[in-house]
Amino acid sequence: MLYKGGCHCGKVAFEVEGELDGVVRCNCSICARKGALLWAVPHDRLTLVAWGDDLGRYTFGAGKIAHRFCRTCGIHPFAEDVSEGPEHSAYINVRCLDGIDPSTLSIFDFDGRSA
Repeated sequence: MLYKGGCHCGKVAFEVEGELDGVVRCNCSICARKGALLWAVPHDRLTLVAWGDDLGRYTFGAGKIAHRFCRTCGIHPFAEDVSEGPEHSAYINVRCLDGIDPSTLSIFDFDGRSA
C-alpha cells in the first residue's frame, strides 16, 4: 500500500510503500521526547516528494541514525539508517502519515536507551 505523509507545514513531504503491520516505540533520549512511533521499511521504499532546503539532519551518539526534521515547523517525519548496503532502512514516524490512526496499530517497545 502507498502512504503519503510529511511535516506540519508541508515543506517536507514523502511517500512510502509497504504493509503497515505495527510500529516501534523507542525509549532512547530523542524518540521519547518526540513521541515518535516508527515503522521500519527498506530505504528504497521511501520517496521524498518535497524537501528543498527545509530538511534538516540530526545525529548523536554513534551517529548511526540520521533523524530528519523540517527546519520550518520542527516536525520529525522520519529517520534514516546511515549505513550502506541491503540492510539500509528508513524509519517513518507514522504520526506524520496521512489518514493513519496510531491507536489502531500494534506497538512494539524497544529499549533504545540500553542499545
